[in-house]
Amino acid sequence: MMRIRVAILMLQVAVSLAAFALTAVAPPAFVASALAAKDESIERLIARAESARPEDRPALYLEVARQKAETADQFYRAGNADAGNATLSEVVTFSKKATDASIATGKRLKNTEITLRKMVEKFRDVKRTVTFEEQAPIQQTMDELEKMRTDLLSAMFGKKKSK
Repeated sequence: MMRIRVAILMLQVAVSLAAFALTAVAPPAFVASALAAKDESIERLIARAESARPEDRPALYLEVARQKAETADQFYRAGNADAGNATLSEVVTFSKKATDASIATGKRLKNTEITLRKMVEKFRDVKRTVTFEEQAPIQQTMDELEKMRTDLLSAMFGKKKSK
């Protein structure tokens, strides 16, 4: 009985070490290409959003805004505040399109609000890493995203107009 337990324990250790070794190594080429295909190019995503059904537009515009927010974060981390500021205006533009589409259709209001809140949290973290002079555009973007969130919350929980 003891020999079986030791054999099982050794097998578990071997499997754990093999799994760790696989995660520590760079992913195979087919995994990398699948990840690249998942992150569709922003231009194609914008084109899809423009031609999509109205109820599908909020999710597509939010994905564009999320990718632009990631790009802005990378610019700020690299010390390129000018490019980061330009990207922030695109984040606001696509977030506004997502908010407007969501309110107009009444679909994906909750998901849009949650995504905007997460972007505000991300920009709050970015704001803490930049110099004082570079914080103003980030704060302005956060304020605009918060206004969009307020509009979404009003659409979800505000008084309904009587017919």
